[in-house]
Amino acid sequence: MPLDFHCIRLNVSRVKNKTTLLFTAAATFALLVFAGCKTQPLKQVTTVEGKPIELFNGKNLDGWTFCMKNNTDPAKTWSARNGVIHCTGQPYGYARTEQVYQNYRLTVIWRFVRVAPHADNSGIFVHIQPPDKVWPECIECQGLNQHQGDFYLQAGVGADGYPAQNKAVLIPQMGPPNENPVGDWNTNQIICNGNAIGLFVNGKVMNQIANCSVSSGYIGIQSEGGDIEVRKLTLVPLE
Repeated sequence: MPLDFHCIRLNVSRVKNKTTLLFTAAATFALLVFAGCKTQPLKQVTTVEGKPIELFNGKNLDGWTFCMKNNTDPAKTWSARNGVIHCTGQPYGYARTEQVYQNYRLTVIWRFVRVAPHADNSGIFVHIQPPDKVWPECIECQGLNQHQGDFYLQAGVGADGYPAQNKAVLIPQMGPPNENPVGDWNTNQIICNGNAIGLFVNGKVMNQIANCSVSSGYIGIQSEGGDIEVRKLTLVPLE
């Protein structure tokens, strides 16, 4: 059921910084979305959150595993240096966590190093299901330049209004993009609660889905042509 986002009210004068504004908006959105979806009872997000978990330690790729097209050596695509994860975008594939997660707020700070024709795409995977393959059963938070508010339901995942199919199903972003220029850092937030997901880009609500057919799984970074850097992957459990 679409929500009226005009009902969200934030007292910006009381917000000390941009990060606080982002988290305040995210919490407000979560309370509205996950309490307001009437198609199926969902667990409501409360103000209680767990201890943040840094999925990237800032030094190396410990805790991550890889699935690359044609079993290519992932070291040719993925590296960690100078406090960031670097992905060349070629060949196609993904890095994913070794641990399974559910019910969380994920903050990803990342950017395009450069953009070229057919080299402007990436994404964040949530709820990845085994087996590993290109592409796995999961929900993709789109990383295509100027389309970072899109969702893709991959490999048979379904959601309200989007029945499962044997192909990727696009759920377009709500309104115009809210991305920073190429080379600047973007902050994407993904709130997964039960079988509902909300997506923010730089503090703006970009998409929402409910009654997804998957509600837990691995978290991944997609290699799909774009030369990208990721400097932060912070997961906060929702209790």
